[in-house]
Order: sequence, then structure tokens, then C-alpha cells
Amino acid sequence: MTQEEKTLLEGRIVDVLKTVYDPEIPVDIYELGMIYKIDVQDDRSVDIDMTFTAPNCPAADFILEDVRTKVEGVDGITSCNVNLVFEPAWDQSMMSLEARVELGFE
Repeated sequence: MTQEEKTLLEGRIVDVLKTVYDPEIPVDIYELGMIYKIDVQDDRSVDIDMTFTAPNCPAADFILEDVRTKVEGVDGITSCNVNLVFEPAWDQSMMSLEARVELGFE
């Protein structure tokens, strides 16, 4: 797979990640800064490192499954492995400007 193909797939993955929400927060997980890494492999599998805004997130299972299902639904992706990580710890500085404005932090 060429770098251009990987870049296109990464863009489509970001697009679907922007449709995943924590039910308690009106901003998508990508803009919240919860996605730490998107790694498209040559076999078109994807490894994603992500975190939560709080380690004891009650919607964790739902969100992880939503991410995996939606990414695997991207045309050209064969599988998705979602790794839940807590290093570095998430904080508000990881949010995009759009997310900070939406949540009233700007």
C-alpha cells in the first residue's frame, strides 16, 4: 500500500471517528482529543490507541465497540484493533479549539 493510500484511509477513519460520541458529552471523541494514534498497516488493518476523559467512564464498552465497528466499516479496512491507554492522561488541553468552544471553555 502506498503512503497516499494510507493517508486517504486515515482521512476516512477520522471522518467516522467524528461520528462517535460519549453519550454524556456533546462533542465527538476525535475533537475531544481521545484518539492518540491511528496506524494503518499494509494489510489494511488498523491499530488505534485511544483514551477516555475519565478512567471509570461508564460508557467505555459502548464507545470502544462503536469505534471498532465504525472503523471496520470503512471501505478498504480489513480489521480494527482498539487499544485503551491512559498514558498520557487525558486533559482539556487535548481538545480541539472547536471542542473547547462547544463545551464553553473558550
